[in-house]
Amino acid sequence: MSVLYIALPVAILLALAAVIGFVWTVSRGQYDDLETPAYRILEDDQKPKSKDKSN
Repeated sequence: MSVLYIALPVAILLALAAVIGFVWTVSRGQYDDLETPAYRILEDDQKPKSKDKSN
């Protein structure tokens, strides 16, 4: 029975930390758009740099 005095508060603190972490990431927009970053690598925005032989 005495182990509950340690295990229960530890479990509550871990659950509270998980909820605070989740709320923090949602408020910072971490889960706003999950699809676009995966397709961003397929877009070729930059023009290739030309190599000058005038060195």
